[in-house]
Amino acid sequence: MEQSKWPTIIQGGMGVAISTWPLARVVSQAGHLGVVSGTGIDTVLVRRLQDGDPHGHVRRALKASPWPDLAQSVVQRFFRREGRASGQPYARVPKWSLDASRPRVSLGMLGGFVEVWLAKIGQPGLVGINLMTKIALPNLAVLYGAIQAGVDVVLMGAGIPREIPGVLDSLSQHAPTQMHLDVAGMPSRDFPWVKFDPQDFDSVASTTLKRPAFFPIIASHSLATMLSKKANGSIEGFVVEGPMAGGHNAPPRGPKQFDEAGQPIYGPRDEVDWEELAALGYPFWMAGGLGTPRGLKYALDHHAAGIQVGSLFAFCRESGLNPRLKDQVIQTVRAEHPQVYTDPIGSPTGFPFKVVQVAHTLSDPSLYAARERICDLGYLREAYRDAAGRIQFRCAAEPIATYVRKGGSVEDTVGRKCLCNGLMASAGFAQIQRLGEELGIVTSGDAMDAMRPLVSRGDGHYRAKEVLDYLIQDSL
Repeated sequence: MEQSKWPTIIQGGMGVAISTWPLARVVSQAGHLGVVSGTGIDTVLVRRLQDGDPHGHVRRALKASPWPDLAQSVVQRFFRREGRASGQPYARVPKWSLDASRPRVSLGMLGGFVEVWLAKIGQPGLVGINLMTKIALPNLAVLYGAIQAGVDVVLMGAGIPREIPGVLDSLSQHAPTQMHLDVAGMPSRDFPWVKFDPQDFDSVASTTLKRPAFFPIIASHSLATMLSKKANGSIEGFVVEGPMAGGHNAPPRGPKQFDEAGQPIYGPRDEVDWEELAALGYPFWMAGGLGTPRGLKYALDHHAAGIQVGSLFAFCRESGLNPRLKDQVIQTVRAEHPQVYTDPIGSPTGFPFKVVQVAHTLSDPSLYAARERICDLGYLREAYRDAAGRIQFRCAAEPIATYVRKGGSVEDTVGRKCLCNGLMASAGFAQIQRLGEELGIVTSGDAMDAMRPLVSRGDGHYRAKEVLDYLIQDSL
């Protein structure tokens, strides 16, 4: 597709179930690129079923999947018509591993299918899916499910997704595929493979699948240059996220420096050369602090195809953010004192992570300290090789003694937050643990003031269509 034919606005693929299918569907129907989040989508799938699947959307999508027997088994195992009883924990599923079972892998595949299918069904607009490169174990299964549902674009950051173009080629042909798993302390030449074979799931090879476009999410023109030369398949565009973008940020380049609040300082080396990026010949979208009409104009004036916008959509009515948290943030913006802290150590990944200061969430140091450390989801675990040479997994946010026993250092556990449970809770899927319900953690870009024109009316709540109308009012 030519650059001029790509949508101007990409809706960010935010968090865990914040960029849900209803949000992506509205943006897509309006002629832009709606994006669903694929992070933790297998857990989201089974928790929706356990909460009673209001309106039956999940079961309707599962029934439409190419794997009716697998879908039926998932419904039989997890669906609770009346939802969970008060105080009842969600049923847990095993954490991902290199040798994950067929039923476990199928949850990722079905999760990817359901979310994209619901966003696309009955409407002709473009829908993308966003995944984190670092969360390698589920990605192949989730991508295959999304491709079966007709996903148009795959967007991936939080790492260097050099192998994903070839993965998309293989999966769209129902062929076995694999990608390397990064292992701490191991030479890259020895990294093990994460493997996925569509034929393990009785996929019909005669069906023709569309190979989706691939947009790596990057933070520098040098990475775009490298990927354009060394990726193992075609790239159709880039999303360029600056340090003001929400969620995980790329660490600053060069020596680490921090401001008085302990936030990482970004400098000239972190600035993107737009002329050099444009010279590569790919369409690209700017992201991070540009969610305004002026920001869109700036992007178009600097050769971009448009902008990716996250925070404005994260707090709209159609997003999956818990309504209580959404209202707290909106009222904070209306009162003109939103606070976003770029936490350099909060994420188990070691990447900076932006946290909105919201009452009764993990942004409160006392509530973070009171939480019992547990790793029962494990998406952000790090692979390492144990003394016997086996590949194992650890997380800097898990119990400290457990992490140290696995070869991790105590220093790496300081301040680490369980983003898996925190983000799941923010989307309304809080697990009930031994000491009570998990608390949420809210992320946003730095430029929350950009929301003010949208929240200044009525009760402050607004819809995704209003975001689009606001952004494009004077820019196109």
